[in-house]
Amino acid sequence: MSRRAASFERRTLFSMGAAAALLAATGVSAAGLPRRGGRLRLALSGARRDDDWQRGDGLFMQVARQGLIFDTLTEIAADGTLRGELATGWQASADAQSWLFELRRGVTFHDGRPLRVEDAIASLAPGLDKNAILLRDGESRLRITLPAPDPSLPFRLAAPDYVIRPAAAPGSGIGTGLYRLAHFAPGQQILSERVAQHYKGQNVGWFDEVELVSIPSEPVRAQALGEYMVDAVDLSDPALLGPRQDVMLLPDAQGAMQAVSGALGIPANVGRSRPLDDLRAPERWWFS
Repeated sequence: MSRRAASFERRTLFSMGAAAALLAATGVSAAGLPRRGGRLRLALSGARRDDDWQRGDGLFMQVARQGLIFDTLTEIAADGTLRGELATGWQASADAQSWLFELRRGVTFHDGRPLRVEDAIASLAPGLDKNAILLRDGESRLRITLPAPDPSLPFRLAAPDYVIRPAAAPGSGIGTGLYRLAHFAPGQQILSERVAQHYKGQNVGWFDEVELVSIPSEPVRAQALGEYMVDAVDLSDPALLGPRQDVMLLPDAQGAMQAVSGALGIPANVGRSRPLDDLRAPERWWFS
């Protein structure tokens, strides 16, 4: 990349509101209690100008969907265990072909509409087998009958392909996640704000705001982190960072790296099946 192109991307980053700020903290540690506040700034690859809330599978939109705006029925915790998110429980038939999910009561979308079984049906049906049958079974229960046994269905439903959207407005960017959308510039920037009263309570989602900026060039992402313009980036070549002592590299299951500023506190267990703590860094990390 030319110096001129790199300079252009840096100016673009500044114009998006990711102003440079010197961070006094050194080192990255999992120790210390989380504290609330601040804006998490992530510089990510994979964004496109035609991204929207239903299309776009790059890392940028994956983090936006599952890490910010939407929830899934189930979640794989950082220690690898499966737990409920929008589902409070589930049970399967003996052949693992029929599944009954109990949806969490009292959950609302960011526009105030209550979560309904119909929202889950409309969200999940496109990603399941075309012969799968999804039906309401009572006020808050969803029954999924598959054409073939699938003992791993609850694990599959924790993937970003299965986020739950409002059936009436699936492309609106309105979800049930810890962060509500404040600004969306496709392929460039997303700003989000923490939901004050959320069903997950006050023990997750420590940032007041989360900003995602798109920087396609890996050297420029590394430079942005090195100049304290962002707090974390996805990165495959750690040599781009130089001799830094205040950055930690987090590998994932594919061997890629994420470079994280020493200003961030990281839980003792960090999910590694996908980048950025299984895409859930905004929910799990904090400023130390």
